[in-house]
Amino acid sequence: MGTNSVVNNAQEEIENRLNEIVKEYESLLCTVTSAAQTTPAFKEASKKLKEMEDIIRLKKAKDIVENKIVEAEEILDSDEEIGNLAKDEIEKLVAEKNILEEKIKELLFPEAPENLKNAIVELRAGVGGEESALFVKDLFRMYTRFCEKKKYNIEILSTSTSEKGGFKEIIFLVKGRGAYRDFRYESGVHRVQRIPETESYGRIHTSAATVAVFPEMEEVELKIDPADLKIDTFRSSGAGGQSVNKTSSAVRITHIPTGLVVSCQDERSQMQNKVKALKILRARLQNQYDSERKNKIDSERKRSVQGGERSEKIRTYNFPQNRLTDHRIGLTLYNLDRIMDGDIEDLIKALRRQLQ
Repeated sequence: MGTNSVVNNAQEEIENRLNEIVKEYESLLCTVTSAAQTTPAFKEASKKLKEMEDIIRLKKAKDIVENKIVEAEEILDSDEEIGNLAKDEIEKLVAEKNILEEKIKELLFPEAPENLKNAIVELRAGVGGEESALFVKDLFRMYTRFCEKKKYNIEILSTSTSEKGGFKEIIFLVKGRGAYRDFRYESGVHRVQRIPETESYGRIHTSAATVAVFPEMEEVELKIDPADLKIDTFRSSGAGGQSVNKTSSAVRITHIPTGLVVSCQDERSQMQNKVKALKILRARLQNQYDSERKNKIDSERKRSVQGGERSEKIRTYNFPQNRLTDHRIGLTLYNLDRIMDGDIEDLIKALRRQLQ
């Protein structure tokens, strides 16, 4: 399925939802005209009608614009002068329609508060050994380049490197309004098919990496009882166990009630490592609480919306074919070279439209 198919499916879903709202609005109007003003039914219907006024107004305006587009298209094949006027009119009308549709989407899918937060992104090597670690490095570069385009700032929270310069694990904070909205659907297993640098015979290997994304939680939003924490300190070490710090500045924090463990050793200051570890722990705890709550409400919705089920691949990166496939929405793109250079804006938008 191409990008146009995804967009068309999303637009069809929006139109279906709008038609449902119109039917409900007309039904409520009947209730208001037939029920006595003192009855609960009248009051409830009046309240709902008021809430639906804006979207009904936008829907009517969109219908008018669409009718005008049809009328203008009917005279496109007239003489040259009239045809050119019609083309100009259609361009203006299409622009107006796009604005109305964006406003409708905002009302149909209101921005969740967490979408505007910073994002904590965790990348980990999976199946594939050293090649997986190198793929994690490539994913980190892809996300870094994307953040540069979006003017987001990145702060490294924790790293663990492999022998050949890849990352066994890297955790980083993306700072910028809307960062979590852009990264939230990256959670899951990312599979890569390519000839590894470590391959001597030119064979294509398949390996995988996992991505986990959480909204950053401030201390005022999620309080952690100090009595629930076990804090250990140890000496930081570099690749191969080489000591890079002669003092016990590395920090390991265990959240006793849940068993969650976070370690940070990148900073030379024990306090800085503790602050970063608590930042990661707070995000993981909030994600765990949210997951449990969503699971109780609707386990199916959790699987489709949260995008955090890491037992199945969500995306495949096929380097020999320059192909990327997102399995959740059936989207295949043949510009993997550009995507790995951070050009993932269209992919993110397609995911957001379809998965919303």
